[in-house]
This record gives sequence, C-alpha cells and structure tokens, in this order.
Amino acid sequence: MIVDGSEGSLKKFLADLAPVDQVGADSRAAMLATRSIKTTSKAWAIDMAISMVDLTTLEGADSPGKVKALCSKAVRPDPTDPTVPMVGAICVYNDMVKIARTELNTLGGKDIAVAAVATAFPSGRASLAVKKLDTQDALNAGANEIDMVIDRGAFLSGRVGEVFEEIKIIKQLCGDKAHLKVILETGELVTYDNVRKASYLAMLAGADFIKTSTGKVTPAATAPVVLVMLEAVRDYFILTGNKIGVKPAGGIRTTKDAIKQLVLVNETAGPEWLNPSLFRIGASALLNDLLMQRIKLRTGHYASANYVTMD
Repeated sequence: MIVDGSEGSLKKFLADLAPVDQVGADSRAAMLATRSIKTTSKAWAIDMAISMVDLTTLEGADSPGKVKALCSKAVRPDPTDPTVPMVGAICVYNDMVKIARTELNTLGGKDIAVAAVATAFPSGRASLAVKKLDTQDALNAGANEIDMVIDRGAFLSGRVGEVFEEIKIIKQLCGDKAHLKVILETGELVTYDNVRKASYLAMLAGADFIKTSTGKVTPAATAPVVLVMLEAVRDYFILTGNKIGVKPAGGIRTTKDAIKQLVLVNETAGPEWLNPSLFRIGASALLNDLLMQRIKLRTGHYASANYVTMD
C-alpha cells in the first residue's frame, strides 16, 4: 500500500478499491437483521449496547442543567440498579464540554469520555483555520474525543487530497489527548462506493473511528452503510494491522435496532469489535428503550415509560 498523501496517490488507491456489490450489501444486511437472539445472549447484548452508547445532546436549546442531568444518567443509567453499566461517552457541543467533564468527574464517571462535535459541525463548511480553532477550543475545555465532519463538497468534487489533509491536521491537533472520530455523513455520499472510499480516506489520514452521520441528515445509519464501513475497517486491519472503530449515529432508537448493529459487527468485522473501544452508537432516546427491555428481562414485565427519565 503506497500512499504518500498526495492527490495522485490517494486517487489511485481509492480507484483501485473493489466496487461495492450494492445488491449483495443490501441482501446481507437484511439477512443479518433476521437473526434471533436467545434470552441469555439478549441480556449480554443489552448491557454491551448500553456501554457503547454515546449519550448525545446537540440542540441549540441545550443548557447546563440538561447536560448535567445527562451526565447523571450516563453514570447511573438506572439509579435503582447499580449493575447497569455506564455509557461510553457524552457527546455535546464545545461550550458544554467543560460542564460535562466537571459533572462526570464529580459523579464518579471519570472514565466516561466527553466527545465534542467540531470542525463546523454539522456542515463542515468553514475554513481550515476556523476548524482548527474549533477543535482546539474543545480540547482546551477537556474533550477527550473529537467528532469531526468531513467536507462532503470537497470529497464529491474529487478533492480527496484536501479532505485527507484536513483530517490529518485535526488528528495532529488531537495528539495523545483525544481520539478522533471522523463523520462521513453517509446520507450525502450517494453511493456505497463513496462510503467505502471515504472510510478508507479517513483511516489513511489517521482517524481512530469512522462515524456514519451527524444525525442531522437522512438517511443516516442504515444497516447496509454500516456493513460497508465494517467491511472497510476489517479489510484495513488485514492490510495494516491497525484496528479502527466504527460509530453509527442517527435513527438507532430501539433495543432491536441496537442488537441488529451488534450482529452486524460480530458477523462482519468480528467479535474483537464488540467493545466500546471499537464500536459506539450515537443516540439519545435509545438508552431509555435499552433500560426498559433490561427491566423486562429481569422482572418479566415492562416498566412504565415514566420509570426511566425521558430525554
């Protein structure tokens, strides 16, 4: 694999990638979605999914109070049951990072990551100078994960060197202080081939995770798209020995949705990726459903929706 970061070498590498069999990807994703899960496996899957949740609030009306409440839920998803695992991360805008980090530390959630959306989220339409400032602001506030968005306009126009360079620079800013999750916004990439190429481009530039979407564009984390991205990280690992994580985000709202994602991971990338260090789920309402299904497994009946805090 000879890629020196130049436009020419990147274009050649991406052009040489095998095209995605769209019909095959659709049918395999549909087939895996029909897999049934036994009760004992379902209990394990629910807890694993909870530990993989990036509990997210990305609204203009976000307030310190809302973020603190979300942090409390991240640390103790079910206050009556200490066996429920903590979530993987809290995902917020830059101005809420310091509040989230302080609150998590106070509540005993120092191991929960604080992810900040950066680089002119969700559009990615800003100068590199602004994107660097945006990222540095999040890092200075205490973010230990950066969710950056690629410039989809540049990618779709064929300016892959420009996209590569931006990711590389943001990764250098992150250094050892933060993991870099690169958002492809797959709903705007049009084809599965573009999803595969963007996945490789991000990984080559230094991404620690590749992420489907901002949650602001539809379609978002469709099963075939996640399948294509999981195939990319699997094949990239075979090629380089480097394990890259995957984060689907947008549209994953129920326990059934989450378990389908775990089946995709296990059957495509492999069981090593069934770990919060290599797979996350960007969501907000999902956690409530996971908790209610967990209670159903434990007690035999559904709790009232009022039992869990509604976000």
